[in-house]
Amino acid sequence: MVRAARPYCDFVSLRNKIGSHTRPDRPSSQSRSTPPVTDSPWGPARIALTAFFAVDGFLFASWVVRIPDIRSQVSASHSALGLALLCLSIGAVLTMPVIGRLCLRYGSRPVTVGSLALLSLAVLLPAHAHSVTALGGVLLLFGAGYGGANVAMNSAAVDLVAQLRRPVMPSFHAGYSFGGLVGTGVSGLLAGPLSTAWALALSAALGMAVTVGAGVVLLRSPAATAVAPGHTDRTSHTGRTAEPSGTARPDAGSTRPRTRLLVLLLGLTALCTAYGEGAIADWATLHLTDDVRASSVVAATGYGAYAFAMAGGRVGGTWLSIRLGQARLMLFGGLTAAVGMLVAALAPVVPVAICGFVLVGLGLANLFPLAIARAGAAGGPQGVAFASSLGYGGMLIGPVVIGFLADAAGLPLALTTVTLAATVAALLPLSVGRRVTDDR
Repeated sequence: MVRAARPYCDFVSLRNKIGSHTRPDRPSSQSRSTPPVTDSPWGPARIALTAFFAVDGFLFASWVVRIPDIRSQVSASHSALGLALLCLSIGAVLTMPVIGRLCLRYGSRPVTVGSLALLSLAVLLPAHAHSVTALGGVLLLFGAGYGGANVAMNSAAVDLVAQLRRPVMPSFHAGYSFGGLVGTGVSGLLAGPLSTAWALALSAALGMAVTVGAGVVLLRSPAATAVAPGHTDRTSHTGRTAEPSGTARPDAGSTRPRTRLLVLLLGLTALCTAYGEGAIADWATLHLTDDVRASSVVAATGYGAYAFAMAGGRVGGTWLSIRLGQARLMLFGGLTAAVGMLVAALAPVVPVAICGFVLVGLGLANLFPLAIARAGAAGGPQGVAFASSLGYGGMLIGPVVIGFLADAAGLPLALTTVTLAATVAALLPLSVGRRVTDDR
């Protein structure tokens, strides 16, 4: 998120069907070319891809923990640091569409490996910047690696979800969440004994080791069928892929505008979700200390409870997707986050406010992963890139909007805009579902 990723699969008809009737004793060419569904949901490819998501979160957390030290190193004012951090966002946003096209041309798995290698190398560079200008330059490269990794990983995950025919996208983003938690804890422990340069060097070494090891496994695993742009989201109420046979595929020209609209709606869902995540990341602890009068330690604990709730919600996301269906899970998740944010923003006592943040974490946990997955299922890698870019935009504007509103009306009231965003994120997937039904 910049935190994220994505993202981090409801499902669509994830394979192209030819509208012809085949004899039952003669498999079609489509069925012969499609990899068989594996009996084990945790095959080598899924484990390797989860490792990529985890190391992505670990590397980003390792950088975030060291921002105060690097700010002192380059003698940056708050505004100058803000401009340098903006370069990271610019690098990510500019790279995402390019990575989407590279995934279409070369495949998402090789691009995932290359992007994580770039990110692992780039995390070294901020420690060696000695001016704000130099820091902005290296953060452009860091952002390119981070943005590229998120698009490529999510595209590879969309293809793997199609192969497994299970809505497992939340489990990948759970890997990202837990990687970020581990990165924060380890980097915090190393903040005293090690310099910034050595700490980031160790993080980079770990990143490269995981990239090489998991990359070999991922590239040697049987390739999943790439999800081509132009699919629409057709899902049974169980969350599994529905594959009607003998139905003619709509004309590509007529479905392309509909596909773009679906991807746009899902991208807006990701934007609203990331708006809340960014706002909470930057303002939750300040709200707990200034408005609810919690100590700094308790405030940090409150944010930790939110982060663990989000990670735990993603661990259970696959099970909930199958039981509820993805549209219902997104609806209930968004409404849970909306209620939780109202409680957290307006509660007068610390325990109740922290409980509110836990509800927000649980509610937001699966919105972003499922929105990115469904956008990828509808639009392929370019759908992932577009929805990720919108989501990233929400991450950027959330803290800024909250800041201006806090100056005008107070932080508690400003945080209630997260309730509005979560409600919109809950309702947009219903619109997506209705439009898909109309297209059938």
